[in-house]
Amino acid sequence: MVRLIRLPGNSIAFAAQATLDTVGTTVDTIVERFLVKNFGCRASQADGAAIEAGLAAKGLASTADLQDADLVVLNTCTVTATADDEVRQVVRRIHREKPGARILITGCYAQRAPEELAALEGVSLVVGNSHKTRIPEFVTAAEYHGQVEIGDIFAQSDFLSAPVEDAAGDRTRPNLKIQDGCNNRCSFCIIPYVRGRSRSATPESVVEQVRALAAKYREVVLSGINLGRWGRDFGGRMRLADLVRRLLEETPIERLRLSSVEPMDFSDDLLELMAGSPRIAKHVHAPLQSGSDTVLRRMHRKYRPRHYADRILKARALMPECAVGADVMTGFPGETDDEFAQSCGFIESLPFTYLHVFTYSERPGTPAAESTAQVPVNVRKERTHALRDLAARKNLEFRRSMVGKTISVVTLDKGGALSDNYLKVALATPRAANRMEEIRIGGLTKDGVCETGALPVFG
Repeated sequence: MVRLIRLPGNSIAFAAQATLDTVGTTVDTIVERFLVKNFGCRASQADGAAIEAGLAAKGLASTADLQDADLVVLNTCTVTATADDEVRQVVRRIHREKPGARILITGCYAQRAPEELAALEGVSLVVGNSHKTRIPEFVTAAEYHGQVEIGDIFAQSDFLSAPVEDAAGDRTRPNLKIQDGCNNRCSFCIIPYVRGRSRSATPESVVEQVRALAAKYREVVLSGINLGRWGRDFGGRMRLADLVRRLLEETPIERLRLSSVEPMDFSDDLLELMAGSPRIAKHVHAPLQSGSDTVLRRMHRKYRPRHYADRILKARALMPECAVGADVMTGFPGETDDEFAQSCGFIESLPFTYLHVFTYSERPGTPAAESTAQVPVNVRKERTHALRDLAARKNLEFRRSMVGKTISVVTLDKGGALSDNYLKVALATPRAANRMEEIRIGGLTKDGVCETGALPVFG
């Protein structure tokens, strides 16, 4: 059992300035049970799993019920204004529904705007990504003097991660974060300023964790903020492909899947390794952002459309039935009708099987947010709808091409399966979760494919 201390009023004290003789008021809440709610990407989910493990190691019990929680940890995202707004809404709801619970806010939003969050009613502690590894220490301290713990994120060297269930709640495909931070400075992106420099989990720790996961799971997803940069901070010539080889050699995992990798980090070596091993999912996800050369330049992206196309076409030549996905942004400052048309034409020309389409959102502190050439919000949304329609058509074409073929799938605990090339598969007969099988595709469902013998929706 732990008592939390908070300063009178809404004053903010940084840990470096806090001393044991600071006058604080004891919060009566006894912390026995905690709830962690994660927002955002796979990396955030992995951070949240590590926070849960750290709190449990301190003797606190996890709960999924807000009414049972004495402490609520919100592990936030700040990639868009919508993400920020969601966090504020959740804080208000928690304080309304469980006013006695202490609210601790951490993650990317906490690193970017700690004072803004500390001012919200009901918030007891704000902990930036710079101090996230110390959360168990903060909440189990007998006396704590300070409402905000934040420091220079670029000085951060700790690596926080734990295997986490799939973001959709499936318990058969854990995500393992093996890289954090980003050294790029894309003009629209706040992430380097809230995550810090690129840093990697050691190869030994990754091998150990994947080996342990392989005892329970058939597939493990490797993820990171900038996954393709794994190993660069170690010096020498160690690259992601070298780590994947070692995992294939030293662990019995049946399938590895790579999450998002920057296009120029899909080296020939990595693509050839993926194509040559049946234990690596045939799934290439390479962020694009725009198919317009001029927009990419304004974004400060490190490739041009021709470079991107070279990598995607190389992947498809080596793996003819692989999934090909991309993140694409609409409405970047200054994006003209012609530039958007160029982007659409470029996307049309490549064998994408799905797209994650995002509408540009100004992030304070980024160069793009200072631009005077902001695209009207209604135009951004129109372009988003148009690209999503294009993506849906290309996805349908890909799914139709799979009918009559036999593909490898892993069965999921919520029913159905996921294919090697990232298709949702409806099964003809129920199967136990967490099995690897070869099945024949007999038709299409609304958003996937179905096994021969299952009832197709169309196609």
